[in-house]
Amino acid sequence: MCGIVGFTGKQNAAPILLEGLKKLEYRGYDSAGIAVENSGVITLSKVSGRIANLCEKTDNGNNIPGYSGIGHTRWATHGAPTDANAHPHMSCDGRFSVVHNGIIENYMALREELHAKGYAFKSETDTEVIVHLVEMYYSGDFREAVMKAVSRLEGSYALGVLCSECPGKIIVAREASPLILGIGVGENYFSSDVTALVAHTRNVLYLDDGEFAELTSESITVYDCTGAAIQKPINRITWSVEAAEKGGYEHFMLKEIMEQPRAVKAALAARMQENQIVLDGFDLSAKQLSRIRKIVITACGSAYYAGCAAKYTIEKLCKIPVDVQLASELRYADPQIDRRTLLIVLSQSGETADTIAAMKECKRRGAQTLAIVNVVGSTIAKLADHTLYTWAGPEIAVATTKGYTTQLSVLYLFCVSAAKTMGYLSDEDYQTLVDHLRELPKKIQQALDMCAAIPQLAAKYHSNHSMFFIGRNTDYAVALEGALKMKEISYIHAEAYAAGELKHGTIALIDEGQPVIALCCNRDVAEKTMNNIVEVKARGAQVLALSLSGNRAISAHADDIIHIPPVDPLFQAAVEIVPLQMLAYYVAKENGCDIDKPKNLAKSVTVE
Repeated sequence: MCGIVGFTGKQNAAPILLEGLKKLEYRGYDSAGIAVENSGVITLSKVSGRIANLCEKTDNGNNIPGYSGIGHTRWATHGAPTDANAHPHMSCDGRFSVVHNGIIENYMALREELHAKGYAFKSETDTEVIVHLVEMYYSGDFREAVMKAVSRLEGSYALGVLCSECPGKIIVAREASPLILGIGVGENYFSSDVTALVAHTRNVLYLDDGEFAELTSESITVYDCTGAAIQKPINRITWSVEAAEKGGYEHFMLKEIMEQPRAVKAALAARMQENQIVLDGFDLSAKQLSRIRKIVITACGSAYYAGCAAKYTIEKLCKIPVDVQLASELRYADPQIDRRTLLIVLSQSGETADTIAAMKECKRRGAQTLAIVNVVGSTIAKLADHTLYTWAGPEIAVATTKGYTTQLSVLYLFCVSAAKTMGYLSDEDYQTLVDHLRELPKKIQQALDMCAAIPQLAAKYHSNHSMFFIGRNTDYAVALEGALKMKEISYIHAEAYAAGELKHGTIALIDEGQPVIALCCNRDVAEKTMNNIVEVKARGAQVLALSLSGNRAISAHADDIIHIPPVDPLFQAAVEIVPLQMLAYYVAKENGCDIDKPKNLAKSVTVE
C-alpha cells in the first residue's frame, strides 16, 4: 500500500525522490518523507498530508543537498498519520535511516527487547524497530548489519537503508512486498513500482523474496539470503512515460476508461493468430484438462468480480464447475482443493497479499495454478504454473477500470481455448466465438460512444445517499462491480443484489425516490428483470436501466435508460460495465470527490 523510492548517483537526490514519490501518489498515502545522505550526514524531512507539503517544506528538494537518498509515502497502519510516524525513520545515533513497505508482525517483541537495551523510540510504527536493529548489529559492515536485522523480522517488507558512514551506498531487501531496481548510467534507483522509474530508465531488475541488493552510482549487486552474490536477468519496461500521464484528461480514471478499447485489443489481438487462439503462457493438453474436476477463481475487489462474471462463461463452455472465492476468505478456509483443481488467480498488480497467501495454500494442496496479471515479474506471476498477462499498460487511478475489462477478456480467451481443446466446440462454433472476441474492442468503443447522456444522469442522481444495483445472472455479476465503482469513488452507499432476491428482504429498503440501477442486458432473463423493475417502481423507486439498444419494452418501465450495443451474451460483461464506470465517474465528479485517490483506499494492497 505504501510506496518507496531510492536514488544514488551524481545528481541531487532530493528532487528525484520527490518526483518519484509523486508518481506513487496513486497508491494511496497520508504522509510522506525523504532522507538524503551528504558528506557523512543524513538529513531527514517528513510531513503528514500530501507530497505538496513536503515539496514546500524542502523547497522542492533544493534545501536538502546530497547524492543518495530514500523516500516514502505511508498509509497509516501502526500509529496515526503524524509527522513522527511518517517514514523515513532514523537510528538513535543518526547513522542509519530506513524506509519500509509492509508489516512487521513481531515488532512488539522486538520493540520491547530494543527498549530494554536502551534504544529510544520516537514513533508508534512497526518500522522503527528495523532501523534500531541495524544500529545494534552494525560493527563496520553495512550489508552484514542489514542482513542480521532482517533475519529477526517476521512479516512482509521492502526496505531501503542509508548509512552515513557509507556515502553513496544504499542497501535494499525484500520479503513478500514488491521491490524493483532501476539501472541507469552513473546512477541507480529502487522503487516499489515501475511508474517511479520509467522517467529515468527502462532497464530493471526484480528482486525475489529473501534477496538483498547493494546500490551505488556505478553498480548494483544482488545477494541471496546467505550473502552470496547472484545474477539477475535485466527486464525491459515496454510502455512509455506518456502512458503513465493523463494525456489531456482531467483524471487518470477517465483516461483509463477511455483506453479500454485499446487495452482489450492489446490483450486479445496478439493471441489470435490465423483465426486461432494461441495462449502464450498456458499449455495444458486435452488430457491434462480432462483431469480437472473443478476450477477455483480467487481474487480481491474488482478482480474477484471479474471472476464472478467469467464464471458463467467458463461453466457454459468448458462444462466444469467454477467456484469463485475471495482470497481473504479462501486463505483461512479449509478448501477442498487437490491436484484435480485448476486455480485461476486474478490480480492487476500481482502483489495482492491475500491473493498470494491463498495461492500458496492452494499450491500446497496440489492445485495447478494459472495467474492472470498485468505486472510482468510480479510475485503472483512468478508463483504460478502458468501466467497470462493482460498487457493493459500502467493503471494509475485507484479504482480499476481497464484492469477489470482486460482480466475478463483474458478469461474469455482461456475458456474458449480450453473448450475447444477439450472437444466441446465444433470448428464452426469455435470460429464464431473467436470472431465475437475479436469484436470486443469495437463493442467497448461503441458503448463509450453511447454514454453521451451520462453526465446529465449523474447530475440527476448524485445527491442520493444510497443506490441499489440489481440484475440476474451475468447482469448480477456486473452489478457487483458497478456498485463497487460507485461506492469507492463517490462515497455513496451502493449495494448490488440479485434481482430475484428482492422479495427475500431487500425490497423492504425501497422508499419513495430510492435510486435503483437495473441491469437488463442478459436476454435470457431480461423479462424477469423487467418484472423486478415493476416491483420496485410500485414502491416509489426511481429506476435507471441499463439495456441493449433496441429493447423497446424497457422504456415502459424505467425512468431513465442507458444503452449498450448488442454483444454475444458470453462476452457481454466486458461491454456492460463500461457505462457503469462512466456513471460512477461523473457522480463522483458532481460530488467533488478526489476521483483518482479516493479516501482510505490504496491501489496495491500488499498487506492484509
